[in-house]
Amino acid sequence: MSVRSLSATLALSATLLGAGASTAFAARPNTYELPGDPGGSKFEGIGYDARTGNYYVSETTGGEIHRGQVNSANAVEWLKGDGTDGRWTARGVNVDSQGRVYVAGGPNGIDHPGAPDLWVYGRDGKLLAALRTGVPNSFLNDIVIGPDGAAYITNSNAPQIFRVSERNGRWSVSTWADATGTVKTATGFNLGGIVLSPDRKALVVAQGNVGKLWRFDLRTAKATAVDTAGADLVNADGLVQQGNTLWVVRNFSKVLSTLRLSADGSSARLLSAKPTDPDRVLTTAKLAQGRLLVVDSKFDEATAVPPYQVITLNPRR
Repeated sequence: MSVRSLSATLALSATLLGAGASTAFAARPNTYELPGDPGGSKFEGIGYDARTGNYYVSETTGGEIHRGQVNSANAVEWLKGDGTDGRWTARGVNVDSQGRVYVAGGPNGIDHPGAPDLWVYGRDGKLLAALRTGVPNSFLNDIVIGPDGAAYITNSNAPQIFRVSERNGRWSVSTWADATGTVKTATGFNLGGIVLSPDRKALVVAQGNVGKLWRFDLRTAKATAVDTAGADLVNADGLVQQGNTLWVVRNFSKVLSTLRLSADGSSARLLSAKPTDPDRVLTTAKLAQGRLLVVDSKFDEATAVPPYQVITLNPRR
């Protein structure tokens, strides 16, 4: 092969590789479309399965769970709502290492006495568990998977965290922590977003109505206030943690706050507070392939109208 032919071949290969890279990048949309009901739909929670690239979004108006893929622009209804498995509404969603999907029911058991407060599904959509906490007036909000493989779920109506676990195919839920006397409840939504501390020895929980963060020790279940040096975290909803970075989605404040979290989760310092889209009320997020997938709740609309979307944010900018 001549030098000229070799140069032409290399140039063509580079062009093709560039086109391939561009196509691969283009395969990740900036927004994801969610299905909804004709009368209007609202949304809140999101879970992400890094092994499959699937994300799961909860619909508060009906309890449907939608599933999408990070390389596809459109999600589909994965689990029906409107009473399916006793589910009329849904809030937090998370996925464990086995691909099992946990769904928190918010006020499902309050509005429908005797109905479940939470559900666990297999990756194939099979119902594995539908559980009640046994605690009156419990509003199950957000979920984190602990180092022990159990799910920890916040109660927005009381300073409590529930623990959901499975042993030999049998599922159970218990009140793992009760911080009554330490965490003072106030009007509105109290405990909400929940993540692990960087050292994985504690849970860090948002109390959005008063703008506080709380640390729950995983060994003792004791709650202590996180020292945030007076950072404004009012309307803190979803939390996302990666290493020592903590992102706080502040729904009706329409701000994404970034903090540096100490290894043990006992303190945090505000790094930035950046406005989000003024036309969206964002609730919670998951980190997926370097981007935040954030739920546009439609909570600011009396009757929600499409488009229904999950948007993406570059958290490092």
